[in-house]
Amino acid sequence: MSGRWYDGNDFLLLENGEEFYPRVFSRIGEARKEVVVETFILFEDKVGLALHEVLVAAARRGVQVDLTIDGWGSPDLSEQFIASLVEAGVRLHVFDPGPRPFGMRPNMLRRMHRKIVVVDGEIGFIGGINYSADHLADYGPEAKQDYAVEMQGPIVAEVHRFVHANLAAGTRHNPQTRRWWRWRRRARHAPEELPKPGSARAMLVSRDNGAHTTDIERQYRVAIRAARERIVIANAYFFPGYRLIRDLRRAARRGVDVRLILQGTPDMAIVKVGASALYGHLARAGVRIFEYCDRPLHGKVALVDHEWSTVGSSNLDPLSLSLNLEANVLIRDRGFNGYLHERLDHLMRLSCRQVTFEQVEHESGLLNVVRSYIAFHLVRWYPMLTSLLPRHRPRLEAAMAHELAHAGMGHCKERP
Repeated sequence: MSGRWYDGNDFLLLENGEEFYPRVFSRIGEARKEVVVETFILFEDKVGLALHEVLVAAARRGVQVDLTIDGWGSPDLSEQFIASLVEAGVRLHVFDPGPRPFGMRPNMLRRMHRKIVVVDGEIGFIGGINYSADHLADYGPEAKQDYAVEMQGPIVAEVHRFVHANLAAGTRHNPQTRRWWRWRRRARHAPEELPKPGSARAMLVSRDNGAHTTDIERQYRVAIRAARERIVIANAYFFPGYRLIRDLRRAARRGVDVRLILQGTPDMAIVKVGASALYGHLARAGVRIFEYCDRPLHGKVALVDHEWSTVGSSNLDPLSLSLNLEANVLIRDRGFNGYLHERLDHLMRLSCRQVTFEQVEHESGLLNVVRSYIAFHLVRWYPMLTSLLPRHRPRLEAAMAHELAHAGMGHCKERP
């Protein structure tokens, strides 16, 4: 679902869990009719328990609540945690395609990676922040740096339609849920019916394994090719395709100030290994690389020139660009772009180490040259390679209260 711009929207940038969680929980607490949540990770820690509390309270006061989690990203929820959600009336859906022979998930690389909330079809959130305590600064050195946005305006109706389409598609082929799903209906609002509280143009862009396999990457490339002054990309897992790298190099060579903010303190060592193998190709063209060193970077944001921005769940790596189910919002608004640039500039000035061309050249021994050569050709060919992996038809199954007498999350996660 991609391709239409909507005028009249308002966006609020939310940085890290300290800004995101209170805002989301407050909106859910004010819900009158409906709450829909999609998330990759939900942990049973202080953040997950806080979400649990507001969802249960909403369901008990008659709000229709749908919560979709990924079975791979949220594997360890207790029976009590799940049962109390379901018994309160929360419709819990587990995205976990296919059976698990010998306890293994064959399609573990194809994940529901989106992070979306829609409240009453009028307020929306989208970004990269999961529901886990490692998005809060008090978690310690491993706390993540991340971003999301709160949305109001016609774009929310599009996001609302999108999340309901996901629920419908996920249950359509599951006989056990057909009767339960007869309540399907149109989105609560058409885009033209919602107020226009701001001046931002916005588009929802998604990636799936059907009709929208390259939409997010394509929108990045369109914006990069049109850039005239500046490009700033802050992305946690950076190993994009050959064409996107080529577009960044060409932008830098025509005089655009191209800056990448990548992980300097990665949560997984291979993240830095993969990204740094591309540094030479990028630096030689004039791309400026900054490594964020305060803590792990988990953000997926970018801006081009003075109007275009994007915030969402999609990294710039093979998982997000070729395998996962992702969603980003594109924003055309000078005010939002300017504020995002201010926050990213703050990161670069105070919390990043710039990797210079001289450093890259100094470190480019024979081993690094070979590694860079291999990495360069991997990004050139990985779209073809990933297309050979098996695809699945995404399915969801609702967790029913009576089933939980015999199953905790250990069994729930086996539901497709």
